[in-house]
Amino acid sequence: MSRGRKKHPAEPLSASIESLSHEGRGIARIDGKIIFIEGALPGEEVRFLYTRRRGQFDEGRMVEVLKPSASRVEPRCRYYGMCGGCSLMHLDNGEQILHKQSVLLEQLQHIGGLEPERVLPPLSASHWGYRRKARLGAKYVTGKETVLVGFREKHSSFIADIDSCEVLHPILGESIGQLKELLHELSVYRQIPQLEVAISDSVAAVVIRHLAPLTGNDRRILADFEAQYPVRFYLQPGGLDSVHSLSGEDGENLYYRLDGHDITVEFSPIDFTQVNFELNTLLVDRVIELLEPGAADKVLDLFCGLGNFTLPIARYAQHATGLEGSEDLVLRAQKNAQRNSLSNVGFGVCNLMEPDAGPLVSGCAYNKVLLDPPRTGAREIIEQLDLERVEKLVYVSCNPATLARDAGILVKQGGLSLKAAGVMDMFPHTSHVESIALFE
Repeated sequence: MSRGRKKHPAEPLSASIESLSHEGRGIARIDGKIIFIEGALPGEEVRFLYTRRRGQFDEGRMVEVLKPSASRVEPRCRYYGMCGGCSLMHLDNGEQILHKQSVLLEQLQHIGGLEPERVLPPLSASHWGYRRKARLGAKYVTGKETVLVGFREKHSSFIADIDSCEVLHPILGESIGQLKELLHELSVYRQIPQLEVAISDSVAAVVIRHLAPLTGNDRRILADFEAQYPVRFYLQPGGLDSVHSLSGEDGENLYYRLDGHDITVEFSPIDFTQVNFELNTLLVDRVIELLEPGAADKVLDLFCGLGNFTLPIARYAQHATGLEGSEDLVLRAQKNAQRNSLSNVGFGVCNLMEPDAGPLVSGCAYNKVLLDPPRTGAREIIEQLDLERVEKLVYVSCNPATLARDAGILVKQGGLSLKAAGVMDMFPHTSHVESIALFE
C-alpha cells in the first residue's frame, strides 16, 4: 500500500529567515528542517505558505513580511512576482551584488578548495533598461482576445501578461504593448511562438519566429511599424539558417562600440552577445587590466565568439588568436578584425569541448590565455593547455560552480595560483552570477 504525501498546512506559518540561498530564496528552519522561502530576506520575520515538501528540505513562498530587512526595497516593476524574468528586485541593488560575491567565494572554497589572494571590487552598471538581448515568448490567448508577449510567468510555462519591462532596453521595454497589438494585426498571429530581441547601439532587431507564411499585407504592416519606431524586423520561417530581414536586404548593421579601445563590433540578431552592453564595456576593461597584454605578448582567446575580447586585446598585444566552435561567429570575427584595421589578430574554428582540440591549440603561439566558456565550463580544454608557458590566465565565467571546479584543476594540477577573483552584475535583479578570476 502506498504511503500518502504529507499535506501542506492550509494556513500561513511564521518563520525567521537565517540567510539567502544561491538562487536568492530565504533560508529558515522549521522543526529542524530547512525550508527555502521565495521572496524572503535574511533577518526577516515572515509568514509563508508551503509549496512543496521534500525529503531533505521543503519549499515555500512568502505571503507577509512581519519584520522587514533594512535591505528590502519596493520592487520598481508592477509585474514583479508574477513575471519570472526577475527574482531579486525586492533586494537593494548593493546587497544583490554583495550576495553574488558571497556565492562566488563560497563556491570557490566549497568546490575548488580555494581562496583568491585578492577579491576584486564588484563591477556594476545601470540596473534598469540594461537588457539588450532577450528571447520573448508570444501566444494568442483566446479568453483575453490578445497576443501576449513577454517572459514566462514564475514557476509556469504561461507567458506573463505585461505591457512593459523595466530591465529590457527602453526601445522595446516601453513598447511591449505596441508589439502585442502589432502581432495581433498579422494574419499569422496564432502561429507566432517567439520573438528574439537583439538591440544594438542604433536600432532594435526583432526576429519573428512564424510557423505559417506571412502575407503581403502582413509585410506592409511590419514595414509601417519599422517606419515609426527604431525597430528592424527579421523573419524566421524555419531553423536559424532561415533568418532574414523583412526587406530581404542586409539591412542596417547591428553593432556596439568599445570606445575606450576604439573597437566596433558588428553582429547579427541571432549571434551571441553579452546581454548588458554597459557592463560588458567595464568587463572588457577589467580583462585587459588583469591580462596586461603588451607589445611582447601573444594572447590566446578561447571561446572568442565575435571577438568581444580578442579585438581590444589586439590593440595592445603583439598578436591575439581567437578560437571558437561556431564557424559563423568566426567569420564575423574575421570581418570585425578587418573593419577595425587589425592585422595582428587571427581567428579559427575549433570545438573546444572535444578532447582532440589540443593539437590545434598547441599550434598557437601564446604566453597569456583568456577563457570565456559556456555554463558547462572549460575543463576539457584546460586539460589540453600547456600551462607551463602561461604567464597569466584570465577566466570569465557565467557559472561560479564550474569556475570553481576549473580553478581547482588550474591550481592543483596546473600549478597556477589564484591571484584574484570577483563578480560583475551582468543581470541585475536576478540570481545569475557572472564572475572573473586571474591565475598566474
